[in-house]
Amino acid sequence: MKRYLEEHRDEMLQLLEKLVNIDSGSYDKEGVNQVGYLLRDIYQQLGFHVLKVEQSDHGNHFIISKNANPSQATILILAHMDTVFEKGTAGTRPFKVEGNRAYGPGVIDMKASLVSVIYAVKALLHSQNDACAKVEILLTSDEEIGSPTSRALIEQHAIGKKFALVMEPARKNGAIVSARRGKGQYTLEVIGKAAHSGIEPEKGRSAIEELAYKIIQLYEITDEEEGIHVNVGLIEGGTSVNTVSDHATAQIDVRFRTQEQAQEIKEQMAAIIASTEVDGTKVKLEGDINRPPMEKTEQTEKLLRIIKRVGDELDLFIKDTETGGGSDASFTSALSIPTVDGLGPVGGRAHRESEYLELDSFVPRTLLLAHVIKELATY
Repeated sequence: MKRYLEEHRDEMLQLLEKLVNIDSGSYDKEGVNQVGYLLRDIYQQLGFHVLKVEQSDHGNHFIISKNANPSQATILILAHMDTVFEKGTAGTRPFKVEGNRAYGPGVIDMKASLVSVIYAVKALLHSQNDACAKVEILLTSDEEIGSPTSRALIEQHAIGKKFALVMEPARKNGAIVSARRGKGQYTLEVIGKAAHSGIEPEKGRSAIEELAYKIIQLYEITDEEEGIHVNVGLIEGGTSVNTVSDHATAQIDVRFRTQEQAQEIKEQMAAIIASTEVDGTKVKLEGDINRPPMEKTEQTEKLLRIIKRVGDELDLFIKDTETGGGSDASFTSALSIPTVDGLGPVGGRAHRESEYLELDSFVPRTLLLAHVIKELATY
């Protein structure tokens, strides 16, 4: 398989260039579908069954399996086709190679991974290994915006699987991901009473003042040692500098390590909004936890040991790490499916103009994936 991948490295790069040069932002339905249909055709040429899951507002999802009956699969591979970049980005900043790095919108998050999955499968087929029969691949279209339409599909297809492999990129130091913090998003709204701040300020009830108290209280939930973090990222309020504000809002992001912490955060936030500091104001909190945490369980540890042993056999030293960012790995992990993330190639600066792929990781990480699939198929 190593020889096969080395011989097809240029072909891998050509496919990567083609994918990167297609705009596929999460809200670009046409672009995401263009990526999806390109990948569908490749898998069908390899003899895979591809089921399209039609979406009305976002790109379509694709379920891919070697057998017509995917229930025989024991390994779920998750990868997303969408990026964070606006339509037109690929035209102004197309794929390019400079030295040992490739650049372009979505090159590492996660179009290189889409190529890796295909060529891991090709390498297995070339070696006449039947491990692909144990694999189900789910390509989704909306991971970058929280997986609103794909979450239920992921959870549905995770049922009965022994392992979940998630193709987010490896960390910059090559580490794979064994734990991710959960995530919640909330909107806090405060209603006050407007008044002229010079003529009759006593008649006003400042929504901004009340919001300021609430923001301080929210930040007090943060516990860095325990992995709990609250961030008020956006605030808005008022109509003019000489008017006591009658309305103010805050957008809140919360992160946590465990499901128990999620419940504690909810209770603390409920206590914060149960009363007001500024008489006559009213507060309302909307939102919820939208990604559970990916917790490093004993099952995860067993899967990690398998992957690290395979890495050792390939002269790849694999270490694992925790990260605060979210991914679809949280959904399979929450269902107690042994899950490891960050199995894509190595790169960095995802979501930025300088996003890059380390080219010398492309073949080794694809080879690692192929051998991990081969090993897990025996369980």
